[in-house]
Amino acid sequence: MMINRVIISGGGTGGHIFPAIAIAQEIKNRNPKAEILFVGALGKMEMTRVPEAGFRIVGLPIAGLQRKLTFSNFLLPFKILKSLLKARKVLVGFKPDVVVGVGGYASGPTLKAANWLKIPTVIQEQNSFPGKTNKLLAPKAAAICTAYEGLEKFFPKEKIHITGNPIRKDVVAINGKRDQAIKHFSLEPELPTILIMGGSLGAKTLNESVVLAFDALKNANVQVIWQCGKLYYEKLNLQLVAEKAKNIHLLQFIDQMDLVYAAADVIISRAGAMSVSELSIVNKPTILVPSPNVSEDHQTKNAMALVNEEAAILVRDNEAREILIKTALDLIEDKDKASKLSENIAKLGKPNATAAIVDVIEKVQKIAQ
Repeated sequence: MMINRVIISGGGTGGHIFPAIAIAQEIKNRNPKAEILFVGALGKMEMTRVPEAGFRIVGLPIAGLQRKLTFSNFLLPFKILKSLLKARKVLVGFKPDVVVGVGGYASGPTLKAANWLKIPTVIQEQNSFPGKTNKLLAPKAAAICTAYEGLEKFFPKEKIHITGNPIRKDVVAINGKRDQAIKHFSLEPELPTILIMGGSLGAKTLNESVVLAFDALKNANVQVIWQCGKLYYEKLNLQLVAEKAKNIHLLQFIDQMDLVYAAADVIISRAGAMSVSELSIVNKPTILVPSPNVSEDHQTKNAMALVNEEAAILVRDNEAREILIKTALDLIEDKDKASKLSENIAKLGKPNATAAIVDVIEKVQKIAQ
């Protein structure tokens, strides 16, 4: 049964927004006439990213709890109430068959309002350790799509569907693109390539680890694609020019992920849920450096799901400055270990995750009718 009307709610970060857009695109592929409405948080990146992808979005005045005592925390209960009432109004007006929550501030009031109105809900949990909102919403959900096993301790077992995380197919379509990638990034075809990714904003620890290892990288028989983030780019570019490290290619952000994955022989990355899901499909030897600045330390838990299967190497954030680049250079030299990591990470990839999630949404709609 094709989906006709659906609301997809959540956002705040790319890790929530891109899966949501992937789900919407899969629904549209199956039923071009499907009506899809996004519900996000006012002022967050989904309010621009979703329209750019061709979908309508409504914003709620919801915000998160600040860790320090602020006036915005005092206003939070009022924002939650206002968001619940607005979400209810949107649901009554749009009349969705199903409401899908992908995590982030807006998904809480939207799914709660759907529960009040007896509209079936589906939760898509990206991480190996769920956020508080999804744990609170789970008992009333019709189905919960997860990327990791072992979430029965957080969610009702009978509602769990292990689907994997929805990823953008164009990002992981790397087969046959190495030559194109070498040309695009002006790389030397005979040299092995280390890719260092700090996410769209960059990662201070990863950047400092590279700076401290300039000499080692310059003298090694490798080349580096280093994505440092917009905030750090200007200062790091000056340092790089001064070092005359021609084998290190510095980027603010990566505009063509498929090509950068195709070029890489070893990848260094944070351990956000979507990055881990993409890495499990591109099948490159990977070193994960979980960010310590996330709630519930869920990046470490995401990383350990791979490390426990000998599918990635873990370097902790507080160790990275001393050992990260050495670990990467050692891995370049150790062909057997690199091959084993690639082989094991490939077993964990779920390339059909988006289709599997939409299958679940369709089943929920069919049961509800």
